[in-house]
Formats: sequence, structure tokens, C-alpha cells
Amino acid sequence: MRTLTSHSRTTMAALLLLAGAAGCTDEKIVYRDRPLFETPAATAAGFVGYQSTTSKTPTCGACHVEVLGKWKETKHANAWATLQANAGKKGYCEACHTVNNNGNGKTDTIAGWRSTKDARYQDVQCESCHGAGTAHITNPTKANVPLVSLKAGSGFSNGCGACHSGVHNPFYDEWKVSGHGTLAKSKASAWRASADSAYCQGCHTGQGALANWGIAQRTNYQEKAKGRGDTLTITCAICHDPHAKNNNAQLRFSIAVNNTEQNLCMKCHNRRSVPDPTSSRGAHSAEGALLTGEFGWVPPGMEIPAGVSKITTTHGSTANPRLCAGCHVNKYTVTDATGSFQQNVTGHRFLPTPCVDANGAPTADQNCTSDKRSFKSCATGGCHGSEAAARSAELVAETRVRTLATEVNRLVALVRVQRPTEFSTTDNKITTAEGANFNSASVYNATTGSATAAVIHNPYLVEALLTASIAQLKKDYGVSVMAGLDLRNTFLQK
Repeated sequence: MRTLTSHSRTTMAALLLLAGAAGCTDEKIVYRDRPLFETPAATAAGFVGYQSTTSKTPTCGACHVEVLGKWKETKHANAWATLQANAGKKGYCEACHTVNNNGNGKTDTIAGWRSTKDARYQDVQCESCHGAGTAHITNPTKANVPLVSLKAGSGFSNGCGACHSGVHNPFYDEWKVSGHGTLAKSKASAWRASADSAYCQGCHTGQGALANWGIAQRTNYQEKAKGRGDTLTITCAICHDPHAKNNNAQLRFSIAVNNTEQNLCMKCHNRRSVPDPTSSRGAHSAEGALLTGEFGWVPPGMEIPAGVSKITTTHGSTANPRLCAGCHVNKYTVTDATGSFQQNVTGHRFLPTPCVDANGAPTADQNCTSDKRSFKSCATGGCHGSEAAARSAELVAETRVRTLATEVNRLVALVRVQRPTEFSTTDNKITTAEGANFNSASVYNATTGSATAAVIHNPYLVEALLTASIAQLKKDYGVSVMAGLDLRNTFLQK
């Protein structure tokens, strides 16, 4: 019989031990879900902020992935770093570069960054506009969806105005006194109930504009109804996309494309630009068509003005690549006589030539003479060499158009007496008299005796149309042109 050596006995014991252990083990792999987010401090008031400060991923982004990716390209996503890089930063600036009560209507300032100073609340995240997300994230229901308000501000307690205001960034301050900020409110109840109100509201209300642009159905916001007390004006988030930077300044559409269907401003400022056979009214909000040269009644065989190969769209040319915004939205700094800072002007009153005070700041009252207006946008936009040159060009254009429009009106009045049948809204056609009247009414206010803004949008085109209208009226009706009237195109005689 063989005897086991000491080494053999040790090896055998080890094998038996392993076999015994294998026979009585019942292993189970247990999977546990990682918490959706780290529970915030009670003092954060329900705001959750970043899920990861390293990847800068807001907790909301765990579900709203598409929005998260777009948001990361915006300035809001880097608001904290931007502030830190500013040598002039102050402690109070942090409230607009972090998540807290600003922008979402929460009145208690003890919230988010303000009360915790936790890095998870840095930058302008989802909750900055939508409000605290804890309730929805832990138990998402339709009832607790944090719908955002598209109001620009109410006492600066909600909306964009909570931060985008004050002398350094007066976007809200300027907007609220602009046409965009007062448009819907200026309309009477009769207008709201009129047969074409749905069409009008597409530009006169915030909800209508979003619906017209195909945005409303995929946008969650509080003010969905169009009731009298719930009708939005054209607020910040109507023109700017809060979630994405698809265009400069997070605009929903480009301002630099010379196309009335794609240009942001022209989506509304391009309505009745040619005569309507069923109406005797002139143009309505036709600025876009003026810039693109697609405006007015064009007389048969209208001659192209001498000196150009086509009718020049002056303010829609390559010299003004921002088109509408090139004149209407301009930023500059106002200082007093000693050079001390007074305020920044953001251009959100949308005034191309505003009345200004002694320091150059736009005044509340915008009724002033040309010499009290600033033509800074004209001189910096690439079209005119100086403010004085732009002011002079405007006066010349208005004087010339006033003379031509007055003559068109005189001839049209003669036709009304001699051939009243030329004016009808039921024959489905535009006669020479009707077309000429449209051109004049669109660029000249006979009641006040002043030229309209249409003249400045494209003076070459306006003058050419009026000149051709006079010639066609004379040809078709035999009416006499006023003796001594100069029909030469003075703009092209430079």
C-alpha cells in the first residue's frame, strides 16, 4: 500500500475543501437602480439642479435628452463660467447665472443656489424657467408637469425679465414699451371677436404666432388659451428659442436670409404687399416685401429707373446683411458728458431712428423732429457714411415721395369723378386707378401730409412705382399731369 506524502495530503485537503464549498454555495446577483439624483438639501426648496456637475447634465435631461443636447449649445449652459471670467463680477450677479427663484415665478428667494451655494445649481438650467422639479421627477404626472410661463416679466418675478433687465441688460425694459410688448393689449374686444381674428392673431398674439410657425403643438407653456385675459403679446420666447441655438441669439428663425418665408421678422412683417381686388385698402405690414422688392402695383411696361439694371432694394442689399435687424435692433453704450456710463441700449424698442436725449439715450416720448433723432444705426449698418448723410437722405426721399404721391392722389381723384366704375371691390380685378391708389396710400398719409415708413424701407422702388403710376394714369385716362412736375428719379442722380 502506498503512503501519502505530506505534500500529497495537503493538496488533497485543499481539493476537498473547495469541493465542499462549491456544493453549498447559492449565489444570487442583485441589481439595484441608482437613485435618479442626489437628494437636494431641504433649503434648496425642491430644486434639483445638475445630476452631474462634471458632465453638466441637469437632472431633467435624464428624460428630456433631445432638449438637453440643444441646451448645452446655448450661453445659458455656460452662464457660471462666463461670470467667473468677468473681471467686474459682483456677488449679486450670481443670482442670474445660477438656478434659483429668478425667472420661474417663485417668490421665496431661499432656493437653489441662493440658499445652498452648491455647484449643482450653477448655470441657467431647466428649472430656472420651469421651476423646482423634485415633485415631477420623483412621481411624473400630467398634473405636476412644471409648465413654463412665456410672460416676459411681471414685476420682474418671472420670465426672461427677471434677469434680462436693468441698465446693463435692459432687454425687458425696452421691450415692454415697444410695439411687440403692447401690441395685443392695444386691440379692442371687437377686434378679438372679428371674423378674421384667427388670421390677425397669428401676428398680434404670442400663441397665434407660435401656432402659425408650427411650434405651439410641441411646446409646453401655461398660456395656451387665447382668452382676453390670457392673450400673450409678442414676448421674448416667441422670437427666441429658450432651448436651442439654431440661429444667432437663439432666434427661432434667421434674420439674415433675404426670403419672406424664412426671415424671422418677415414672417409677420409681410402681409398685404400688393393690391387686393376685394379691398380698397393700402398695404399692411409689408416691410419684408419692400426689402425684397416684391411690393406694390407694377404698371404694365413699367420702365426700370435709369442707372440700374433692376429696381434696387436699398436696405435689403448686401450692405445690410442683417436686413430688418440691421436698422431696428442695434446695441450701443450711452455715457454722459463726462464719459461716465449711463446705460446700454439693446435695440429692443425696435426703433431705427429713435428720439434721444442729450446723452443719446432713447426717450419715452418718440414724437420729435428729425434733428432730435439718432441715425446711429444707419451709420454703423454699412449703408451711410455718417448720421448726417443718412438724415439728409431720409429728408430728400420723403420730400420727393410726398410730391409724387400728392400728384398720384390728384389724378386718382379726377378719375373717380370722370370714371367712377374704375373703382370696384366686386369685379375681381385691379384697374390702373386702383393700383395707383394702392401705391400712393401705402407710402403717403394724405391726412397728415407725411410719408410713411415704407419710403425708407426701399426709396428707389417706391419712387419708381409712383412715377410709373402717374405715367399710366395719364396714358389710360387722359388726365393731365401737373405742369412743372419733375418725374426724374433724383435718387439715382447721385
